[in-house]
Amino acid sequence: MTAHLPARSRVVHDALRAAGIAGEIVVLPDAASTAPLAAAALGVDVGAIANSLVFWSDGEPLLVMTSGAHRVDTAALAQRVGRERIARATPDQVREATGQAIGGVAPTGHPAPLTTLVDEALAAYPRIWAAGGTPHTVFPLTFDELVRLTDGAVVKVD
Repeated sequence: MTAHLPARSRVVHDALRAAGIAGEIVVLPDAASTAPLAAAALGVDVGAIANSLVFWSDGEPLLVMTSGAHRVDTAALAQRVGRERIARATPDQVREATGQAIGGVAPTGHPAPLTTLVDEALAAYPRIWAAGGTPHTVFPLTFDELVRLTDGAVVKVD
């Protein structure tokens, strides 16, 4: 039953089910719009938080799923994946690309599929957590599920 979930999280829930992922969306009592806040709320290592960061690259949005323990080195990442430039997207670009606000961007449930890169460091965790479409919602999944869900390319991001 998803009636208790915010509308954006219901969209994410439906996308998870369509992808065959069973993790339930958890509604947190307080917003967890950063990896340290989400990790503290869940009692997990900050590295197990899969941050959904939206960048603008070569004229299109680029979703980077990075471990909460890492910062994305945009110059190195652009060179690694053959992009001209990778820059942080504006809040309006994030909302347009994902239908979600910064701090709650999920790896799925977007209006259209996004080119996605997945931080190889997330593979070190048997269970990772991602935002569920709002800053108050998260859900668990495995690294393999994240890669399959996003059709992401696994790369070093830091």
